Amino acid sequence: MAVKGSSADNRTRSTVALCIVIGLCCFFYILGAWQKSGFGKGDSIALEITKRTDCTVLPNLSFDTHHSKAASSSDLVSPVKKFKPCPDQYTDYTPCQDQDRAMKFPRENMNYRERHCPPQKEKLHCLIPPPKGYVAPFPWPKSRDYVPFANCPYKSLTVEKAIQNWVQYEGNVFRFPGGGTQFPQGADKYIDQLASVIPIANGTVRTALDTGCGVASWGAYLLKRNVLAMSFAPRDSHEAQVQFALERGVPAVIGVLGTMKLPYPSRAFDMAHCSRCLIPWGANGGIYMMEVDRVLRPGGYWVLSGPPINWKANYKGWQRTKKDLKAEQDKIEEIADLLCWEKVSEKGEMAIWRKRLNTESCPSRQDESSVEMCDSPNVDDIWYKKMKTCVTPIPDVNDPSEVAGGAIKPFPSRLNAVPPRIANGLIPGVSSRAYQKDNKMWKKHVKAYSSVNKYLLTGRYRNIMDMNAGLGGFAAAIESPKSWVMNVVPTISKISTLGAIYERGLIGIYHDWCEAFSTYPRTYDLIHASGLFTLYKNKCSMEDILLEMDRILRPEGAVIMRDDVDVLTKVNKLARGMKWNTKLVDHEDGPLLREKVLYAVKQYWVGGNQTAAAA
Repeated sequence: MAVKGSSADNRTRSTVALCIVIGLCCFFYILGAWQKSGFGKGDSIALEITKRTDCTVLPNLSFDTHHSKAASSSDLVSPVKKFKPCPDQYTDYTPCQDQDRAMKFPRENMNYRERHCPPQKEKLHCLIPPPKGYVAPFPWPKSRDYVPFANCPYKSLTVEKAIQNWVQYEGNVFRFPGGGTQFPQGADKYIDQLASVIPIANGTVRTALDTGCGVASWGAYLLKRNVLAMSFAPRDSHEAQVQFALERGVPAVIGVLGTMKLPYPSRAFDMAHCSRCLIPWGANGGIYMMEVDRVLRPGGYWVLSGPPINWKANYKGWQRTKKDLKAEQDKIEEIADLLCWEKVSEKGEMAIWRKRLNTESCPSRQDESSVEMCDSPNVDDIWYKKMKTCVTPIPDVNDPSEVAGGAIKPFPSRLNAVPPRIANGLIPGVSSRAYQKDNKMWKKHVKAYSSVNKYLLTGRYRNIMDMNAGLGGFAAAIESPKSWVMNVVPTISKISTLGAIYERGLIGIYHDWCEAFSTYPRTYDLIHASGLFTLYKNKCSMEDILLEMDRILRPEGAVIMRDDVDVLTKVNKLARGMKWNTKLVDHEDGPLLREKVLYAVKQYWVGGNQTAAAA
């Protein structure tokens, strides 16, 4: 009987134990689902515990400026591949605008100044060294007027442009008085003249394109008027002009109007500008003016100052004949009429045209035979696409007073308003509700970012890049006069969102991250990349992308990357071999989400006369 009683007790205990196990499994399943939803109050506790126990977290990550030596290998958690510095000759290396490679291409139509990237076998797999004496740039707005000589040790412009007041060398700094070829008395007075015609003060004009920008003083002085200019100039005999612009804290890229379309969406800019930029506007059937028309928003302005405007008074000083200058201006006027631009002002050496609001208000467009329209099904398919002598069509309207593509609010109201491209259903899969949800999400992300990197919103980081910008939510969430964001939309993205980013009053560019970006080394203070490495999985090397990030990031600059945990684990291991200090943390909604955030700071180091092979 005792044996039978014992068997009954065992069965009872087994049943109870089984119920307890099942109950615990249900409890932890529900708890896990609750935390994953983002509403679990235990998230902060779980996050703190994860931080304390995760061996990938480096607790001593610092965002302060130290100018210290590189960390020793003992600081690294595990053995990693260490990347060596490149030889010092590569200090200012721009892979896709390399001078030696450029000379192998035709000079016709500036082809040799366009992007010509190295093949995979010629890419460098080393770290671009900063020059000896490199220091952190001055904070904005002082950086607008002063650049440390050690950061850009090139004096040629101080001689070539001395009488034009571009830049002066004073002791151990360059000083930028704000002059230019067409405004030797200063950009402020020049912009005042523009503002007497163009509505700059009320936020109607927010985004501008400066073609052939020099050291970007025009864009630099527009910033205090809340106008954000995208400036570009080639890497040519005027050494380091774009590099100077970025050191000053002014948006700029290396670029040229040559044979390829500009890397910007159609109907992007409120204003385009050429101040003696040496672009032959009347040449090649007006193809360059047609490209400006493509990127200019309906109702936008085009400013041309310098030759051939007011040639009757200036032909002697320009050392050109009256006949030549008259023919040039006549051709520009003819193309402007063809594009349906209205000339609204010509005073002194400055002329201003305005693009019509729509084709209904354009008398010459009623006869379609008078102009050839581009027939591309996607007007924003521009990457490595050749320019054509045709006019890019704009959306139809129902009324002559309607703005083609939709009216845009003045800035800053337009920053968070639904962009017309989204409101009109022109971006597949993105509704007005999805846009507003995206805005809310990025405000939440930025709040979490700033709790880790306390300098994010302080102005410490002036030049910021978002490598996979989406709808521009990150840039909108941190928008401030203290900084600006280069919003990059990868050319392999499923949908093109850059047009909507411009409609928000932000700026950006198309780019393929399998290639080098069109900028000098050390030109960005902070780089943000969300989902970038997942996007480029099986497209190109993670190592190549990280080395390019290192090239364009300043010493002691910061990086914020969010992606899948498996992806970031691989990124983290490579980053630690690039003289970066890293910190991997959980998603702000809890540790059970696969998406994590990797923070990094590039250590301070400079070149040291390396002469070894670069590859």
